[in-house]
Amino acid sequence: MSMVLTILGSASGPAHSSPSVFEGVTNTVAVLLVLTEFGMLRVAMLRAQVRLYALQSLALSVLAAVVAGGKDIPELYVLAVLSFLLKVVVVPLLILTLLRGAGTSIAGSGVLGVATEVLLSLAVALFGFFAIGGLGIRSNVLSSAALGLSGSVVLVAFVIMALRRDVVSQAMGFFSLENGVSLASLVVAAGMPLILEVAFLFDLLVAVVVFGVLMRVHHRRVRSLSTATLDRLRG
Repeated sequence: MSMVLTILGSASGPAHSSPSVFEGVTNTVAVLLVLTEFGMLRVAMLRAQVRLYALQSLALSVLAAVVAGGKDIPELYVLAVLSFLLKVVVVPLLILTLLRGAGTSIAGSGVLGVATEVLLSLAVALFGFFAIGGLGIRSNVLSSAALGLSGSVVLVAFVIMALRRDVVSQAMGFFSLENGVSLASLVVAAGMPLILEVAFLFDLLVAVVVFGVLMRVHHRRVRSLSTATLDRLRG
């Protein structure tokens, strides 16, 4: 909660200038992306992680639509629809289908305790927010606070990928990292050609296929989604 208040306070700027409705909405949605990232780190149920990823992706799609309407960038409407279809519908349904086939519902244990992981994630999120904010990057589309929040999402996603010991959590960390990069692209390059935005989504689709194959093969060989045994070489 203190992190959210700090971010919102930084996003609103000096006390004598109040943010516009557009800035307030976009900053709130960007904060929601960070909160869902912490939720993915905290929950133990794999299906809950997938649903939180879908919620995070939905928030990103809404943000793209809000920016499209607020800044008159029609291409972002197409991006919002494609992002919704792929990230909110297709990817979660595919992962949930794989989970039903695997018969596993609990995430693998982390390298550290849950409380330690949350504290570490909070530290790297604050570092990412203030470090990127200190670069002084300005945009005519979104506030610099949104760019700092994108850095927080990316760093917390790295923590999830590094510390969780199951394929699904690591996949969700990678997919949510892409959401953080997409948020950053909305800040610094919202007007880029649509073909480039679609290319990013295609890269995500390729990653989904790769992780899907990895989940199937790994579960077939060790009858588990845990990656704790992958550090042992076998002849």
